Parts: sequence; structure tokens; C-alpha cells
Amino acid sequence: MRRIIILYYLLILILVIFVGAVVTYTLGHIPGNFNVQVNSFIEAIYFTVVTISTVGYGDIVPISSIARIFVIILITVGIGIFAFVLTSVSSDIMNKRLESLTGRISRTERRLLRNHIVLIGYGPTNATLCQTLKAKGERFVIVSSDKVIIDQLADEGYKAFFTDVTSESEMESLNLDKAKKVIIDMRNDSLTVYVSLLVKNISKRENMVVVAEKPIVEKQLKSVGMENIINPGEIAASYIMKKMSSD
Repeated sequence: MRRIIILYYLLILILVIFVGAVVTYTLGHIPGNFNVQVNSFIEAIYFTVVTISTVGYGDIVPISSIARIFVIILITVGIGIFAFVLTSVSSDIMNKRLESLTGRISRTERRLLRNHIVLIGYGPTNATLCQTLKAKGERFVIVSSDKVIIDQLADEGYKAFFTDVTSESEMESLNLDKAKKVIIDMRNDSLTVYVSLLVKNISKRENMVVVAEKPIVEKQLKSVGMENIINPGEIAASYIMKKMSSD
């Protein structure tokens, strides 16, 4: 929405510059309006821009009443629009720079999150999934509250973002309701339960898989309606028992 507003004001600014240049060029051809004659449209654009930007070099100066009234109107209308566009664009650039430095997801990246896979936390299961999903060319992001891990993953070329996984507003920015799959692997029992409930509340869909390494955590998750729970230890033990039986 903010980008649309900036674009709207930018178009108005271009229109103001164009109209200002046309009037300047017209008045500049009539002797007595400016201290020098404005011979080209480029000069007219130049005068308009330096006027509404308050630079005012003084090489072209209005001297007639009509020219001065025009310049007053040009400054009044143009300076506010010029300042708004300049500060808004600068603010957006700074915000993107700060998001990049802090590892947080940008507004642009948020808008692109559709039908994606979200790996929350960086336990052993998600660490392995990162490599597998990357090899298959899947669209996925990794989020964690551990800045060191996020920086390391980002350096390795992953789309990894520093996120407060306990914050509802920050988790909502991941577009979890539009995700193809969400895998939670927190390596912390209390966080696993809390984040699972938070994600379930945000996504409103059964597209979530939770990694629970302890039976007690698995039991707690089932008691609050979680169905897709994976216990890597049980899977490994079951696999080993099958291998032992077949040998």
C-alpha cells in the first residue's frame, strides 16, 4: 500500500515538473519575465527542479509579477510533493538496508511468499531438510531466533531470516496461511509446544508437521489437537529393529 502511495505522489511530482517546465518555457520566451531568456525546454525543466527542490542557484530569476506569482505557486505545490517522495524513497532504502543487516525478512520478500515451505527452527531434522529441499529446487525459507545460525545459513545461500518465533506479528509476516507446508523443529520442548499452537492459530490449516523428540512433548501436542507429529528417535529405533530382524 505504501509503495502505491509513493508511486502516486511520484506521478504527481512528474506532472508538476512537466507543467512547471511548460509554463517556465512559455514565460521565458516573453522578455521581462526572467532575468535571462529561457531558450530550451531542458532549461525550463532545470529551473523547475532547482526551484521545487529549494536549491535555487540564482542563474534564472523571475523579475516580473506574473513570473514571481508562478514561482510562488510552483514552490508551494512542488516542495511538499518533492520532499514527501524524497523522504519516502530514502526511508524505504534505509529499511531494506536495515532488514538486510539484521537478517529480517523484507516487505518485498513477504509479498512473494506463496505456496512455499517454511522451516521453523533449525534442529537436526530441519537441518537435513534444508539440504534435501535445496537439492530438489523447492521454494522454502528457514526462520529462527538464533541470529548466529541465520547468518551462517544466509552465507551458505539459503533464504534464512531472523525472526522472533514467539511473536504473533512476526510469524504472521511469513504468510503461513499461504504456505504449502510448515515444519517445526525447535530443539526446545516448551518452545515446540508454544510455537506449534501459535502456527496453528495463524495458519488455520492442517499443513504443519511438528518434530517432537520426547514422548511427553508428543503427548502434549496431541492433547491440543496436533496430528502430524514426528519423533525422529522412534523412527530411527523402529528402522534399526527392522534391520536387526531381517539380518
